[in-house]
Amino acid sequence: MASEELLIQYLPILLFMFIACAISVAMVFGSILVAKQKPDSEKNSAYECGFEAFTDARNKFDVRFYLVCLLFIIFDLEIAFLFPWAVSLKEIGMFGFWSMMSFLGILTVGFVYEWKKGALDWE
Repeated sequence: MASEELLIQYLPILLFMFIACAISVAMVFGSILVAKQKPDSEKNSAYECGFEAFTDARNKFDVRFYLVCLLFIIFDLEIAFLFPWAVSLKEIGMFGFWSMMSFLGILTVGFVYEWKKGALDWE
């Protein structure tokens, strides 16, 4: 009896998962049916990584692409730390303010170093 009550509590979750799967499958098949399936030359052109889209997956390509990705992740995380800091600035006081200023200073020094080394230049 207790196990049946426990399973009944999970029924809304299972129902939600079923509906979500059904909607996603319907959207994928709907886009296949409705959308034009003939890609043009612009869609097949090289996008961000600098190599042709539909060639051998084992082709070598430029390491600078990875460098740009890592720099984006680093500075994106900086922004992710800024939002909770700004929200709680009143509670953390001057210590929190100067801690974040030192954090931003270190990141700025790193950014200037990367800039001077030419890591942001795409040739």
